[in-house]
Amino acid sequence: MKLINIGFGNIVSANRVVSIVSPESAPIKRIISEARDRGQLVDATYGRRTRAVIITDSGHVVLSAIQPETVANRFVNHKEGAISKEPAYDD
Repeated sequence: MKLINIGFGNIVSANRVVSIVSPESAPIKRIISEARDRGQLVDATYGRRTRAVIITDSGHVVLSAIQPETVANRFVNHKEGAISKEPAYDD
């Protein structure tokens, strides 16, 4: 299983990520609200502003306090096998 650090020691499975988006648009806000209603919202922001929304293939929505570009770079670097400051984790 490949794992990606999404900030503050929180980790998601790279194989389950469908998209990484910004929370600013109305459709994404609606997705967040619907996930909260379904009980499938994971808030990993530690009280900080939400900057990235990670959508998984299981319908779970994960909120992160780091920029979508940063999460995407960690995801891409992990896929390419590159070494980064915040390494991905192998299980």
